[in-house]
Amino acid sequence: MIGTLQIRVIEARITLTCAGGTVFTGSYRLVTSLTDARRHPADVLVGPYHQRWEHESAYYALRHTLLHGRVLRSGDPAGLEQEMWALLTLYQLLRTAMVDAAESLPGTDPDRCSFTIALQSARDQVIQAAGVTSDDTTPGTGAIARAILAGLLPARRLRVSTRKVKSPVSRYKERLDDSRPDHSRTITRLLITLLQPVPTPPAVSRDERPTAPAERRRQQQVLTLLQQHPRPRLAGPGKRPPPRRCVCGRQVGSFTEVSGNGRKA
Repeated sequence: MIGTLQIRVIEARITLTCAGGTVFTGSYRLVTSLTDARRHPADVLVGPYHQRWEHESAYYALRHTLLHGRVLRSGDPAGLEQEMWALLTLYQLLRTAMVDAAESLPGTDPDRCSFTIALQSARDQVIQAAGVTSDDTTPGTGAIARAILAGLLPARRLRVSTRKVKSPVSRYKERLDDSRPDHSRTITRLLITLLQPVPTPPAVSRDERPTAPAERRRQQQVLTLLQQHPRPRLAGPGKRPPPRRCVCGRQVGSFTEVSGNGRKA
């Protein structure tokens, strides 16, 4: 349970074999709200787990392909909500058209459909007002579907690489060793083994991800700095704080004036 939400934890060990014969193995946990094991078997949920990064493609399509990096124009909550619903509705309609086009051609993976082509075709249909009165409601036969199928992308290849930040100025440039390759490698074999759940939750976390030593963590560095340079105590009621010394000349306010040698002027 997370709060009032009932969850289901699926643990699996995934073994990858790359083109060069290198093997990488790791344990993963999938937390889901699909708690019915009969309707949603564990192997069916874990199978596409390696495609979880594709949600980033959805964010890219919303921010760049549809909005071209622009921000929403409304200046009030009601207008922003209206724009968001319109944007999400358009996105969902385009994705539905892409899936319908892929299903009209048996064996076609919807991942091969181009979102940009679907958007451009839909825009042309609106501008030209072509086919708006067509009686053909069969999925995959419209102008958008034909354009999508004519420009199918190459089949995606399974590949694996470590997660790392590409920006040279990022403070996360120090990459932890997670045993995965630095450069993308093609996967030739993918083996997923479901692990039996433990009867009782472990007392200690079984997170197998490598962690940096405590002294290298940013939080620990901040705490150490605060301990080495504590804040000065504030003066009590009726007490005047001691004068501060400075070698840079005259201070303003209630500070003491000092000369360059540190003595009172």
